[in-house]
Amino acid sequence: MGLGLAGLFFGGVAGCRPPELAAAPETSAMRIEIRFDSELRAASADGRVLVVFAPDDGAPEEPRARVRPGVKAVQVFGLNVEAWAPGVPAVIDEEVLGYPILSLADVPPGDYQAQAVLHLYETFELSTGHTVKLPMDRGEGQKWSKAPGNLYSTPQKVRVEAGGEIQIQLDQIIPPIPPPQDTKYIRHLRMKSERLSAFWGRDMYLGAHVLVPEGFDEHPEARYPLVIFHGHYPDDFGGFRTEPPNADLKPKYSERFGVEGYNRVEQQEAYDFYRKWTGEDFPRFLIVELQHPTPYYDDSYAVNSASQGPWGDALTYELIPFIEKEMRGLGEGWARFMYGGSTGGWEVLAAQIFYPDEYNGCFSACPDPIDFRAYTSFNIYEDKNAYYTEGALHRVARPGHRTDPRTETCLRAPAPGG
Repeated sequence: MGLGLAGLFFGGVAGCRPPELAAAPETSAMRIEIRFDSELRAASADGRVLVVFAPDDGAPEEPRARVRPGVKAVQVFGLNVEAWAPGVPAVIDEEVLGYPILSLADVPPGDYQAQAVLHLYETFELSTGHTVKLPMDRGEGQKWSKAPGNLYSTPQKVRVEAGGEIQIQLDQIIPPIPPPQDTKYIRHLRMKSERLSAFWGRDMYLGAHVLVPEGFDEHPEARYPLVIFHGHYPDDFGGFRTEPPNADLKPKYSERFGVEGYNRVEQQEAYDFYRKWTGEDFPRFLIVELQHPTPYYDDSYAVNSASQGPWGDALTYELIPFIEKEMRGLGEGWARFMYGGSTGGWEVLAAQIFYPDEYNGCFSACPDPIDFRAYTSFNIYEDKNAYYTEGALHRVARPGHRTDPRTETCLRAPAPGG
């Protein structure tokens, strides 16, 4: 996500003062004021105000849906608010942190499509004695642009220029997300975790989407092994389709994979899997996709953590046995297998290592770094810094180093020999 974008969404040194303490602007300074009325929300709010400037190019997506890192990033500014009251302006000025351009003063003048979102925070009284304010997941997988209950504004055309002032009114609320419906092959489970609820000081829930085998309902006496998929938050079971691909589906290019018509490929693969899954000779077992978002991220990394609580124990000793009880699993470690890629690849390795008797193996594809001796491109224990490879006479920037968006110079890189 990058240093600037991550800091923008989750707070940082810049842009953290309450809105009522915003300094009066200078004549040449630009300023954005964001408000909401008591008719929309009567109570004050804690959270993060995000203002998005997208090119005024007629794109069908709202500005909030166009936020991303990298060279195609649109401009975003963020401001923490606490006890933000209706009618009181939250002010984005030239001191508030932005991404990819750090300051409002440096945004190129011109016309933009602007939109503001208030990402709501809750107060958690942790069992550790700490009090934190964080965004609770509300069924969207920690996506601030889609989180139910968040306030947002209707997109509007604005002019960015020195000395200008922009007024944005939050006038809408993101509605709840309807829960997915059970089908013949896909079932949905949700349970309260006692371990996590005790840690977070409020009710915390875990979920799962379960793909059941052919004949599951016809053979109620049958019990099954469990195959567990770890990865980012799934809103439903993916990659399974009981109907042939849609013949009228317009091909869509996948920039990630460089494939034209990738959406058609996905539908065909999902349908092919369904035909194999229901075949006479295909093994019968349960496949589970887990939901374990935290107030910090869309998944917990499936391990216990001093800062986030006993997620590993909750998944292994609460959610997995609950699934097996409800869906007639065998309920033994030898009958559980895990798989996942990227973050999920890291998670299945961690779960297998920390709970060796509870799982009977895992398949880990392209996992996140698991050895800090090879953390992306450097050795965290031995290298002097993360940004340069140093030799006797000079140093060379490492791949993937972070840069200041305004100067393209490496951030926090020490001077030669330092």
